Amino acid sequence: MVGVESKLRQVITPMPDADPILGPTSSVVVRYLASIAMTAVATVVAVGVDSKLTIPNLSLVFVVPVIIAGASLGLGPSLCSAILGALAFNFFLTEPRYSLAVDDPANVWAIGLLFVVGLIVSGVAFTSQRRAAEAALLRRQATVLQGYSRDLVAADNTKAIVSITSQALAALFQVPVVVMLVTKGKVVSLERVGDVEPQKAELEAAQSSLATGTVVRGGIYPDLVSRFDFWPVKTAEGQNAVIGLAFDPDERPSAPDALVDIVGSVLGLALDRQHVRARRGARPAS
Repeated sequence: MVGVESKLRQVITPMPDADPILGPTSSVVVRYLASIAMTAVATVVAVGVDSKLTIPNLSLVFVVPVIIAGASLGLGPSLCSAILGALAFNFFLTEPRYSLAVDDPANVWAIGLLFVVGLIVSGVAFTSQRRAAEAALLRRQATVLQGYSRDLVAADNTKAIVSITSQALAALFQVPVVVMLVTKGKVVSLERVGDVEPQKAELEAAQSSLATGTVVRGGIYPDLVSRFDFWPVKTAEGQNAVIGLAFDPDERPSAPDALVDIVGSVLGLALDRQHVRARRGARPAS
């Protein structure tokens, strides 16, 4: 069992390309400061080049931080770079210098065009980054599910099946997980991953989910104190299970049911198979 779980942990390690460069936990302030710093660097470069050369499209220098911010920092910082870039171009590179006033109508169009280009580029860069992140997430989820199915085939006892399932769910959702086996209305086994231990009220909510055959959402009446969402897993052989996921209320995924249903279906089949194997092993030889 240790070898099986070790292989699963190798498969379910989150892929680094699923997140932006600074990561989802980085401070919003840091992201905006980074976008401001990149725009400041672009301004220094533009002013330095303008003092030595005459380049007609020098304003395009300010598009570079917009692209970088959109791809790595998010939409807000990218828009911030677009706005600051237009203002910096106006202040430092158009006449009268060091003023936001504009004498030449052509410069008004240039500043406006730079701002519009910045908005478009920030939207495109952010959308591309988001799609890349979503594609990476789908690849990771597919890898986890493939490894989960393969390792369940190798599992030779119920404890290994439950442990592998809990590890796979933790990898899929990155939240505390509990998987309970229930026989004749009683919890006979409980495997958890993470630092959230289900309390009495949450165990009752889990059994209610199994009894009614419905998903029970944590923090919603009548289970206001429950931190877990529970999904029932019913089997043909009577060895039922309940899957519990402790989502952060502010970071709850929009549609976790599809993935949980896949895991629950595979878990149910594995439990039925193990029950049949155990029954055959206990049958006296003729």
